[in-house]
Amino acid sequence: MEKINTNIMIMAKFLELIPPNTGLELPPKVFLDMGGEFIDFVEGKLLTARFPIKERYMNPFGFMQGGIIVAAIDNTIAPLSYVLAPPNITKEINTTFKRPIKSSELFIDVVASMVEKTSSYIILQAEVRNESGKLAAKGIAKCIFVKNRK
Repeated sequence: MEKINTNIMIMAKFLELIPPNTGLELPPKVFLDMGGEFIDFVEGKLLTARFPIKERYMNPFGFMQGGIIVAAIDNTIAPLSYVLAPPNITKEINTTFKRPIKSSELFIDVVASMVEKTSSYIILQAEVRNESGKLAAKGIAKCIFVKNRK
């Protein structure tokens, strides 16, 4: 399996691997809004994305809101799913939070990998780790295949 380590190189590899005329926009605008960057990709296996911790993501207790963590998971599993399977959309994401992500931390890393692929869906999992590498959340998503968009 080929391992790639920079955002630009990973994006170039994704564009090479994704079939043409799918109508997919990569990276999605929300990924860019969140300041995400791809930091590691092992073809056919896993994708790691890094997201900065932004003050506007904090809840009243000073921890990163769960919905933002789920968005980071979705913004990592989706691009991986596009290179592992036909065009698809997320049907469900189940997330378990292990520890809070504090405003004093600089970033989170989300590592996504495939669990299962059938003729109609793909299941992916993700681990969210804080800046010190401790597990903060785990997610599992089922994405269903859709017909090509024009």
